[in-house]
Order: sequence, then structure tokens, then C-alpha cells
Amino acid sequence: MQTLQQLDYWAIAIYMLLMAGIGLFLGKFVKNIGDYFKGGNAIPWVSGAISNFMTKFSTFIFVAYAGIAYQHGFVALTLIWSTVLPALIGVAVFAKRWRRAGIMTPMEFLETRFNAPVRQTFSWMGVLFKILDNMVRLYALGLFVKAATGLSLEASILACGIIVALYTVVGGLWAVVVTDVVQFIILIVATLILVPLTIQAAGGLPRMMATIPDHFTWLNGPKGMPLYMTVYYLMILVKYSGNWTFIQRFYSVRDERASQKQGLLTAVFFFLFPVIFLFPSIAAKALIPNLENPEMAYVSVCLKLLPAGIMGLMVAAMFAATMSVLSGEYNVTAGVLTRDIYQRLFNPNATDTEMLWVGRLMTLVLGGLITVGALFVGGFGGAFEANKLFTGLFAIPMTLPLVLGIVLKRPQPWGAFATLVTGVVLGLVLNSMPQVSWEWATLIEIIACVVVFLVSGVLISPKEAYQQRVDAFFRRLHTPLTDAEKPAENPGFMQTMNRLYAVALVVTGILFMAMSVPSLSETSGRVAIGAGLLCLLLSGLMWYRARRPVSGSPITHPTQRQQTVDTTIDNH
Repeated sequence: MQTLQQLDYWAIAIYMLLMAGIGLFLGKFVKNIGDYFKGGNAIPWVSGAISNFMTKFSTFIFVAYAGIAYQHGFVALTLIWSTVLPALIGVAVFAKRWRRAGIMTPMEFLETRFNAPVRQTFSWMGVLFKILDNMVRLYALGLFVKAATGLSLEASILACGIIVALYTVVGGLWAVVVTDVVQFIILIVATLILVPLTIQAAGGLPRMMATIPDHFTWLNGPKGMPLYMTVYYLMILVKYSGNWTFIQRFYSVRDERASQKQGLLTAVFFFLFPVIFLFPSIAAKALIPNLENPEMAYVSVCLKLLPAGIMGLMVAAMFAATMSVLSGEYNVTAGVLTRDIYQRLFNPNATDTEMLWVGRLMTLVLGGLITVGALFVGGFGGAFEANKLFTGLFAIPMTLPLVLGIVLKRPQPWGAFATLVTGVVLGLVLNSMPQVSWEWATLIEIIACVVVFLVSGVLISPKEAYQQRVDAFFRRLHTPLTDAEKPAENPGFMQTMNRLYAVALVVTGILFMAMSVPSLSETSGRVAIGAGLLCLLLSGLMWYRARRPVSGSPITHPTQRQQTVDTTIDNH
């Protein structure tokens, strides 16, 4: 991949400054630990849905899925649409439960549902997995930046890691969500620009479709086989439903209805936007028929069709995809370190102010560990092999007790421990057996973990105190929130948010228009001008909504639901 031109660097630099500025601005709205880790339960559901969508995609879609699309066609969409299922099931099953649970972190749920040892074990193991997992993400982003800019891998990783940590440390979940919205705009506008350019370069849509190979079907290639597709959908369902950031978005909004609407809009995003993301890679078969590395399909189309400046914005969009994931992971993992480990084990009487500063410190420490660790991911055999190893060992056994524990009442604490041990041991064994395919290994691990977890609900009768606590918890999950438990809707705060979004849209629009000036004689320049004007129009609408002055506190805090936690270590 060729290095970028000076205009591209300006586009990337302005984007980075915009992200850092938003985080610093939002820091003044964070008054306590609840604001920092769950947005005071006041995250608007539309913003929450956008953030949920953005925290599930990274440059991986423009590399790995793009390679599948180039080689096998529409099956890449069939695979990525697996993300729609957990969002829809979340609406039907999990959204109300997570919002009513009255928690600040996903791990806090484990103590109420099971016991303190389960919470601590899964917290420590979960933090370890998150560090390893995000090391791989940052390493992959560093590889992309290195290829795009010519910087060394080390400098690329350090630059990206510092920017993400900076705005997440200061602004907390609000910074994560608002920057996700801004990055969503940049990502969608940049990728939309490429679609008409791709169609034009291919000679029009009918001609392009006529040149696409016949085997580009919805279930084509080895990844389109029934067993692979079934296991892939099952794995994504388990991973996403138990993903900490996925859960966090459900309980960070105002009430149950907002939680469900957020999940439904997330499903719509998961269904629609991958079509835009993967369309150029499918068309690349007609535009660049003999591409040596299929995973470079999307980038190759960008290089072929986008001029300087606009290419820089596309690189910024790639940054956006991964940085959104990293910022969300930093925040929710720091929440577990602060709430589930520091406060629960070391300082139960910590003041709210102290907890807020500890939360920021934990975010900074996480950012540092992940950034330094990313420099050594190459020693694991690269991003793909490292991700495969870490996911196989931790993802399934770590998430199943979360996913099933909030729905099923009978499974007991020892079942959660046994599920974790079973999954890790099976992961080690199956990953060391090259003769066992990925789909069979994953299916065996999922079935074994589910069986072990379910069996724990029938083998041994639980102690009465434990059963009473679990019964009380499930009654809470089925009891609607009262008005006192919901944050008051505050027009003054929403006015501030609308103005912030409007300013971000203005900057984005001006950025797209400015970067397109040198290429106005080309179709790409004119399309980019149109995209910039659209951003300015949307900015005007957002500012119009915020035109009336309204006074009020930024976030009005609701009455918290009472938590019934375990104080023993030997409950069954």
C-alpha cells in the first residue's frame, strides 16, 4: 500500500484533534462514578445504538471480511449479518433485564446472581482477557497505520493508543458514546462516497453485476458450508450477548423501553451498513480481477478511486472503526477494575470523588498496558493467531454464565466455576489439535460449557439463603422501574449534546469539503463536496433543535435499586 500525501496527513491530524477535544469537553459533565461508567443512565437511546454498533466493528471488517467478499462474494454479508441475531434477541430477552438489574458493571451482576468468589474470579479473568484481546486490536490498527502512513509499527501503536486513552480517561462513557457518534458520521460518509465511485468505475451497476462471478452466492465457499455457518452464528450470539460493552449499553439508557429501542436500532445498523462496507470489495473482483492479496481488496479500491485528502479521510474512518471499539473496551474494563476489584476488595467505603479518580487512573493504566502489550503481539504469531488463541481460551466460558445466568434461575455458583474451567481446558486441548477443525472445536466447547452450566442447577440443592437471594434478584428483573429509578429527562443537557453534535458535523462537513477542493475536476471531488454539504445541512438541523435556551443540571441522578450482594464464600 502506498504512503499517504501531505493533504491526507492534515485530514488525519484534524480528526485526531477533534476526538481529543470532544473528550476534554465532556470531562466537565462527569461528576461521579455513575456518570463515568454508565453515563448516569442518561445516554440517549439513539446515541447508545450508534455506540453499540461502533464498538462491534473495527478495521477487521475492511480486511478479513473484505477478503472473503473478494474471493467468495455475498457470503461475506451472510457471515457479518450474524451480528443482527444477538441484537434482536437482546431486544426480546436481555434489554429489560439488564436495565432493571441496577448494576454499574457486568461483573457486579455475578455477585448478586451467584456469589462473591464468582464475581472476583470472572473479574480478574475477564480483565486479563480484555487486555489480551485489545492488545490484538491495537496491534492490528498499528499495522494498518504503518502501511498507510509509512510510520514505524511502534510509533503507529503508540500514537493510536495515546489518543484513545486520552479522551476515554477524561470523559468516561459520555466521551466514548459521543466520539462514537462523531466517528460513525465520518465512517458512514467516507464509505458512502466510495459506493457511487465504485459503480461508475465498473461501468454502471448492471454491467458490474454481469461481471461478478456466478459463484458469488450467499452461501459460497468453505465459510458458507452449513456446519461452519451454523457454528459461526452460534458463536457470535454467545460472544455478543455476553460482551461487556454490549451489556453496558443496555443499562446506560433511561429505562427499559429506551433499552429495547436501542437494541432494535442496533440490529438495523448491523443489517444495513455492512452492505455499504463490503460492496466495494465485492465489486473489486470486476475492477481488480487479479489481486494478489484478497484482504487488500477494500484498500486497493480506495487507492484506485480516491484522490489525496479524501483518502486521508478514509484512513480516518478506518481509525474510527477500531478506536470506537478500543475506547468502549477501556471504559467498561476500567469499570470492572474500579468497582468490582478496587472497591469490593480494597476500599468498600471509598467516596464517590475517590472512585471517580480511581476510575480515571484505571483507564490510564489499562491504556498503558494495552499499548505496551500491543508492541509484542507479533510474538504470538500475528493478530489473527493471537485473536484465535485468546478467544478460544476465554470468550465462550467467560460469557455463558452472563448470558444464561440472567435468564435461568436454577444454575448455581459452582456451575459458573465449572463452566470456566471446562471451557479453558477444552480450549487448550482443542487448540493444540490441528486435526480438529475450528467449527467442530467451537461447537464442542459451546455444548460442553452449556451442559456443565445447566447440570449445576439440578445436581445439588442450593442453600436456603442463597436461593432467597436469587429469588429476590429475579423478582427485581421482572419488576418495572419506577419513575424515581429513572433519571429525569433534562432538556438543558440534551440542548448541549445537540450543539456538540452540530459542531462536530460542521467540522466534519468543512473537512470533507476542504479535502475535496484539489480534486473538484474529478467525480470523487464532487461527491465529497456533496457529502460535506449534507453534513452542514444535518448540522443546521441539530442546531435548530437546540436553539431554545433551557437551564438545568447536565445529568439528573436516579434513585439506585438496592443491591443484595453475597458476603460469604461458600454458597452453593
